[in-house]
Amino acid sequence: MIESLLVANRGEIARRIIRTARRLNVRAIAVHSEADADLPFVAEADEAVCVGPANPAQSYRNTDAILAAAKSTGAQAIHPGYGFLSENAEFARAVEANGLVWVGPDADAITAMGDKINARNLMAAAGVPVAPGTQEPAADAEAAVAAATTIGYPVMVKAAAGGGGMGMAVAADEATLRSEYDKVRAFAERMFGDGAVLIERYFPRVRHVEVQILGLADGRVIALSERECSVQRRNQKLLEEAPSPAVGPELRARLLAAAVQAGEAVRYRNAGTVECLLDPATGEFFFLEMNTRLQVEHPITELIHGIDLVEQQLRIASGLAPTFDVTRPTSGHAIELRVNAEDPKRFLPGPGKVATWVEPSGEGVRVDAGYGPGTTVTPFYDSLLAKLIVTGADREEAIARAREAVAGFAIAGPKNNLPFFTELLENPEFLSGDYDTGIVARMR
Repeated sequence: MIESLLVANRGEIARRIIRTARRLNVRAIAVHSEADADLPFVAEADEAVCVGPANPAQSYRNTDAILAAAKSTGAQAIHPGYGFLSENAEFARAVEANGLVWVGPDADAITAMGDKINARNLMAAAGVPVAPGTQEPAADAEAAVAAATTIGYPVMVKAAAGGGGMGMAVAADEATLRSEYDKVRAFAERMFGDGAVLIERYFPRVRHVEVQILGLADGRVIALSERECSVQRRNQKLLEEAPSPAVGPELRARLLAAAVQAGEAVRYRNAGTVECLLDPATGEFFFLEMNTRLQVEHPITELIHGIDLVEQQLRIASGLAPTFDVTRPTSGHAIELRVNAEDPKRFLPGPGKVATWVEPSGEGVRVDAGYGPGTTVTPFYDSLLAKLIVTGADREEAIARAREAVAGFAIAGPKNNLPFFTELLENPEFLSGDYDTGIVARMR
């Protein structure tokens, strides 16, 4: 097992990784920006190094500073968490070139899956279902219009290098497509340094379902189970649940088999997620993208499987076998709510100093938090405050516990979206389990 681990991230995911590292007697090293010096993850690490000012480009995305911190602290390995450098193939290569262990997939797999068009083509060649779309970037608006004419409107305009729901727009006609093409291209160039644009069929009523995979040290790829991620605002997830209420045994078998095919196509190692769009009317699903990292919503998979995914990541990176029976069935139902520092109506960020922070507790309740009393939520990073995770023997019990936990979570200072979850957990469409990615828009 790795003996010392530098966590190249912040907030709740840094705390999450540090917690597992310390349980395994692995020395945990945190890096932090000047703005985050007083956050809990810094205090909880065995050692902490400031890597720069608040601007992520000068701290959490500063590869030289992070590698220097690893060298100065004697770290043996680097875990990137999610976001920041987690899907940066060049950083993964630099980590290994410096003689360190990269807790993640091979850089070639990150590269292969990082471009949506290349990923689509690879998956199609491997026999994984993909939605109708372009096999090459649409070079200009005329090419986009020609592609949409063949595919059929409405279409999704997507940044090929994007991820996490960023750089996407829907066009129902030619005029909208021309306008959105220019916007997406400009956004992609600014955010990702790559203006390549993909045109793909848009499904007005669709569910977002994903499968957790693990590429084991012995070369096998296994699929654990699926997660339902259709509660979204602006293509950003707000609530996830596992298993999906839309997936029965036959569909689950097809989803998991396709996820394994996807992983095997790129010789995947470590934790990853195969994201799919599911047409609830037909039961058809299509490959959306592969996230070559640990997902924000990984706890719900942990809880229904009874495992620690961070521990499995560290074991895989160390060349060790998993500590669980990969054929063991899941148990119960789990729900994760992303508690964000944002207006619960318009979902606009609302940073500030935390005056009150009281976490719920009790049977089946887990809180993975990045903040606490007296800490400050700054405008420099993602708005995630905490993940409220609940489990129950079935979906109904999990929802009941989620209601109680939301009512018992007290936050004052920064804005927060807990009132939205109070509303969602009473929404008839959500309670039925028969919902899609448009549910939040219909609630507003």
